[in-house]
Amino acid sequence: MIAILAALAVLAPGAQSAAAAPAEAAWTWTLYPDTPVVLANEVPDTANLRTTLECDPGSSVARLTLYGGETGTGMARVTAGEASAVAQAEAARGGGLKLALRTDHPVFTAFGVDGRLGVAVGDQRRTVEVPAAHLAKLRRFAELCSG
Repeated sequence: MIAILAALAVLAPGAQSAAAAPAEAAWTWTLYPDTPVVLANEVPDTANLRTTLECDPGSSVARLTLYGGETGTGMARVTAGEASAVAQAEAARGGGLKLALRTDHPVFTAFGVDGRLGVAVGDQRRTVEVPAAHLAKLRRFAELCSG
């Protein structure tokens, strides 16, 4: 499923441009409980993606991809609540960055509580925000991923 979502995002980079950006109300968080498990911040039935979290069930490792923006590589500082972690960030296809986090790490637990995750690579800072109405999907994602 993530391969299809990522391929669509790469094939339609113009769809994510500021001029063609969908209305904020069109964006939602969708949980795909297949293998791999995917939680996507997307505009359904389009190539528009902001964020994906992906894991193999029971692996306890979530792969986070932040689409668009600058491509960053190096060590990322990841924060949620009072917790922090470091992770290796790589360039994502089509721009943006990707990194991996353990779902049993305190930073991921804090992310599941308030739905806010900060990622900083050098001077580049990104924030993932899961609204309260979608936190159950984030928690279910973590549950499916945990070993």
